[in-house]
Amino acid sequence: MKKILDQVENIVDDALDGLVWAFPQYLQRVPGTHVLARVEPKGAGKVGIVSGGGSGHEPAHGGYVGYGMLDAAVAGEVFTSPTPDQILEGIRAANHGAGVLLVVKNYTGDVMNFEIAQDLAAEEGIQTQTVVVNDDVAVEDSLYTTGRRGIAGTIFVHKIAGALAESGASLESVRDGAEQVIHNVRSMGFALTPCTVPAAMQPSFTLTDDEMEMGIGIHGEPGTHRQKVKPARELADEILHQIASDLALKPGEDIACIINGMGATPLVELAVFAKDVAQWFHQVQVNPKFVMMGEYMTSLDMAGASLSVLRLTGYMTQWLLAACDTPAWRQGVRHDQ
Repeated sequence: MKKILDQVENIVDDALDGLVWAFPQYLQRVPGTHVLARVEPKGAGKVGIVSGGGSGHEPAHGGYVGYGMLDAAVAGEVFTSPTPDQILEGIRAANHGAGVLLVVKNYTGDVMNFEIAQDLAAEEGIQTQTVVVNDDVAVEDSLYTTGRRGIAGTIFVHKIAGALAESGASLESVRDGAEQVIHNVRSMGFALTPCTVPAAMQPSFTLTDDEMEMGIGIHGEPGTHRQKVKPARELADEILHQIASDLALKPGEDIACIINGMGATPLVELAVFAKDVAQWFHQVQVNPKFVMMGEYMTSLDMAGASLSVLRLTGYMTQWLLAACDTPAWRQGVRHDQ
């Protein structure tokens, strides 16, 4: 296996330094930590937003640090939860006096370590709230979780919670907005090839040339079942039936969706899949009001994709369309410049 590395044990440190060098207008590294924080000054009274998890999911989570999204992102080692002390550094960096919301994907290590960090922050007088994202419809329990996993639907939580915080909403209001997103978002993924963790230098599972893995997670774990490779339209149908059933989507409802590459999927293939997703929505009379296609939460060099569908309720569309300015997601016109 070939990788672009210096020393494999330094991959996270080296990558964080590279991100800061490439995006100095957005990112700064908290000295001595694996925390990326916003460069620009934040006004007192803004709710801070912190997320994070293992490395290997880039651009998540550091790519979403900036105006309208995260105030800090905490990186663990590859596919490994960040430690409580690192998370506490992220909370400190994001604290502007109005409290901090922690957006945590539902993996046992992440949940436990963020809870410990939350307790440590409370000892310092920092008010925090936590939301746990569990959007994956493929599994209820897995090697990494009790309950459903958090995958690419987390990006919708970052966006809407970040927009609410940027608007001056209270910590409780930002938390409630994030919970509404979690309640209304579902995701599912598939793999055509496994990923290779740099320290292991071997595939996380094996597939023959005519096989694919359905219901994969983002840590290289196998999915719920293996099947022969299907045309894109059949994949879209299989995944959307499961998502729509779980969400109880009805004709006439408005949705947003993310078509997410897993790290090694050509954009032309994502575009074919997107076309079939669009046709499925048209057939069932569901209205996509916001669509993103690209790489947003990956699994190293895995070839495959995931689909996230968010039912738009209340003011979600307003916050989804609000301006943001981060390395991985930029839209709209900022009103603070």
